[in-house]
Amino acid sequence: MSQSPPRSAKARSPWFRLVWIVPAAIVAAVIVVLLAQWVRSLEPVQGFLQRFPGNSPLPEGAPVGFPAWLNWQHFLNSLFILLIIRSGWEVRTTKRPEAYWARNNRPPLQTRNQPKRISLQLWLHLSLDILWVLNGVVFIVLIFVTGQWMRIVPTSWDVFPNAVSAALQYASFHWPTESGWLNYNSLQVLAYFVTVFIAAPLAIITGVRMSGLWPRDATRLNRVYPIQLARAVHFPVMLYFVLFVIVHVVLVFATGALRNLNHMYASQNAVNWVGFAFFAGSVVIMAAAWIAARPALLRPLAALTGKVSR
Repeated sequence: MSQSPPRSAKARSPWFRLVWIVPAAIVAAVIVVLLAQWVRSLEPVQGFLQRFPGNSPLPEGAPVGFPAWLNWQHFLNSLFILLIIRSGWEVRTTKRPEAYWARNNRPPLQTRNQPKRISLQLWLHLSLDILWVLNGVVFIVLIFVTGQWMRIVPTSWDVFPNAVSAALQYASFHWPTESGWLNYNSLQVLAYFVTVFIAAPLAIITGVRMSGLWPRDATRLNRVYPIQLARAVHFPVMLYFVLFVIVHVVLVFATGALRNLNHMYASQNAVNWVGFAFFAGSVVIMAAAWIAARPALLRPLAALTGKVSR
């Protein structure tokens, strides 16, 4: 009896669905650059750029530079976000999980409508979410205690026209000339503000709604906040984080890699290879974590917190 040939590894991989993004992004980037360069040549736009150079002054007493704790926060956040995106995509695309996880003892408050077990990918996703939230709480507390919040929270309305100016400068390859050690440009301020104070909370509240922590029997609450709404918001928020990470990494390397990496990893405003060395080490750790996030290696870890079954 003949058998149908097995599907290729590429066809089985959920990541293969994202291949189309690469050529589409290249074509879109070329169009944006050409359009931005034409717009910059217009006289009214040149006057606008002179009036709004791309950044707003910081309030008095704003801190200068980046403390070491912020470097550690940046690394941990990068690690957690990378693995959360990976595990979240696998939860969304894996139809037949290789393994499942369940609590050894169901808590008294768990209702009959809640699932008794979840896929190993979902267990990893939820575990990483908890670590990411804890890291975020520490971050929020520290930025307000140390005044670092002034660097990522808009304090004047001219941040919006300056953000448009900075975006036009980026898109036309005339990079903004300010130093992030002293002050972010307005587009960076808005991007970091949206990421920290809008996208992250949306990811949390929609994730909680979709998780087993949500009370399934709360009829009125579920009617006000249906799970379909949470699902409709959660996935676009993940796409936002993917886009933010890609743009962030590209601009770090395109606008002075050594100095930027020193800011982010070495807490110094210098052009040397110290920050790059820390960055390279972080990439090795993230690559190892990516490889380790597989069922064969996750089973023993998940078994410490519950029962793992195939």
